[in-house]
Amino acid sequence: MLIIRHDEVRDALRGQERQVLALVDETYRLHDEGRTALPHSVFLRFPDRARDRIIGLPAYVGGPDAVAGMKWIASFPGNVADGRARASAAMLLNSMADGTPEALIEASLISAQRTAASAALAAARLVPDPAPRGIALIGTGPINREVLRFTRAHLPSLREAVVFDLDRTRAAAFADRAGEVAPDVTFTVADRVEQALAGHPLVSLATSAVEPHLDLTACPPGATVLHVSLRDLTVEAVLGAQNVVDDADHVCRERTTLHLAELATGGRDFIDAPLGALLRGSTPFRRDPARTAIFSPFGLGILDLALARWVRDAALAHGTGTRIEGFLP
Repeated sequence: MLIIRHDEVRDALRGQERQVLALVDETYRLHDEGRTALPHSVFLRFPDRARDRIIGLPAYVGGPDAVAGMKWIASFPGNVADGRARASAAMLLNSMADGTPEALIEASLISAQRTAASAALAAARLVPDPAPRGIALIGTGPINREVLRFTRAHLPSLREAVVFDLDRTRAAAFADRAGEVAPDVTFTVADRVEQALAGHPLVSLATSAVEPHLDLTACPPGATVLHVSLRDLTVEAVLGAQNVVDDADHVCRERTTLHLAELATGGRDFIDAPLGALLRGSTPFRRDPARTAIFSPFGLGILDLALARWVRDAALAHGTGTRIEGFLP
């Protein structure tokens, strides 16, 4: 068994934004071609702790270097007030030769970067302006930090960012530190969420909201909204927009806004296209520059798997990680 620690994962991924974007792009295309296996995620919830959960994401990615495994990720939003990370995660990879577990990888950064890379890929396909100058970041945790990193890598025209958080001190600290990710971007801290929404036609929502609370009336016409946290927007906002998802069967679950929209309308006709088909050009979907477009990614285990495989291979190539002998019988 190969154990790969957080610091080793961080070192392997440092400066690899282009590689991560390419891996996520390729995996979405394989998924759209039917070359993956992706059972529904398993949610472990607790009767007396409504905000906390642990999710299991089993997955398989085919192709010449096939891989199978599972991510086990906990989300405890109360950790943030104590100065700890909201999410923690581990990835288990299995051998495709005999099924035995062969690598255990700390996966919090893998999870954040695959989320951000998917958002950046969607942004590049959905923004009407091929060279957008700014982005609004609502929610100032690690996910939007990575969204900033990957959208800046994929859309190098970005030069401005407006940030908003319910905790203004947290938002200001985020803006101060974000120079490490995007040193050539100018940051503004918004006092109200409406000010942030109006600031730029590209918006990323990455909060810990559990119920819809936000409409998009403050957004500029033709805005592109990366609805990463899945529960911020009202049903009306979703139904009034063009909607791209990572996978409709996965995103219409667990009382996401899209799940609530499906319950309200009795169907999924409001979903226009999956991102994999958009990347492959296999959908008739066309972006209407006069309408808002929303990308809602449930977060697919196949993306975690593809990045974890790459991290494992990098560890093997460079002799990092800790090999535990005698783990198996």
